[in-house]
Amino acid sequence: MSNIRPLAKRFFLPAFIMLFLSVTVAAQIIPLPHAYAHNDYWHKRPLFDAMANGFTHFEADVYLRHSKLVVAHKLAFFKKKHTIEKLYLRPFLNHLSNGQGQPQTPLDTVVLMIDIKSNGKKTYAALRKTLNKYKSILSTCEKGKVTIRNLTLVLTGHRPLKLLKKEDSRFVFVDADLKNINKPEDCPEMFSTASCKYSRLMKWKGEGAIPERERENLLQLVNKAHLSGTKVRLWGAPEKEVVWNFLRGCGVDLINTDKLLALKEFFIRDAENAQLAGKFGK
Repeated sequence: MSNIRPLAKRFFLPAFIMLFLSVTVAAQIIPLPHAYAHNDYWHKRPLFDAMANGFTHFEADVYLRHSKLVVAHKLAFFKKKHTIEKLYLRPFLNHLSNGQGQPQTPLDTVVLMIDIKSNGKKTYAALRKTLNKYKSILSTCEKGKVTIRNLTLVLTGHRPLKLLKKEDSRFVFVDADLKNINKPEDCPEMFSTASCKYSRLMKWKGEGAIPERERENLLQLVNKAHLSGTKVRLWGAPEKEVVWNFLRGCGVDLINTDKLLALKEFFIRDAENAQLAGKFGK
C-alpha cells in the first residue's frame, strides 16, 4: 500500500533544488516549499499573491451556503461570488493552461488546504461534485495508490473521516491531528500533514529562554509525524523570525503566515546564509 511520501519526493525535493539554485536571480520567483499562506483569501489576489511570492501552500476557509462552497473567515461576511471554484480551482486551471508548452516548475504543483467550517459530510459531498470538473489536475488516491498531479487538496476542520476512509477513490487528502498522530486505525495514504494549534504545545512566545520540556515534546511529535510520512505545521504561532527559526530547527515543515513578504524574505535570507556557509566551509 502506498503512502503520502511520494508527494514529498516528487514535489518538495525539486522545490528545494530550485530554491538553492535560484536565490541569486532576483527577478525569478523562488518556490518556497515551507511557506504556507494562512487565510490566503484575505489577500487582494487570492492564490496569485501567494504564488507571486513563491508560496506553495495555501489555506481557505470554506462554508456550504445555498449549495455554494463559499470562502469566508466568518459566514456572516461571506460574498456570493467568493467560491472555492472561482477563487482557486478555475484560476489555477487557467494558470496551467496559459503555460502550455513551457517547462514545468515547482509552482505548477501546489497544495491547497481546505478548512471545512460547515457540516463535514454535506460540504464534502458538494466539494466532490465540484472536483469532478478538475480531476485532470488533481492529485488522487485510487485504492491506496497515490498519484501526484498539479494541485493537491487537503481537508482540515470538519473532516468527514469515516466517510473518507470508506472511499476507494479520492481527490483529497487529510490533515491529521498532530497530538494524536499514528493511531492504529489511521490510513497512511490518507494523511499528508499533521497540524496543531501552537498554543496547545508551546507557551513560549519568542521571548526569553525556550522551556526544554516544550521543545522536547514538539521534537517527539515532529519525529512521529515524519516517521508516518506526514509533514508538520503549527497554526497560530507568533509571527516572529525567532519563532520561525525555532520551528524550522525542530523540523516543522510548514510555517503559517499572513505576512507573505516577511516570510518570503526570511526563507530567502536563510537560503543565502546556508549557501555562504557552504561556500566558506562554516
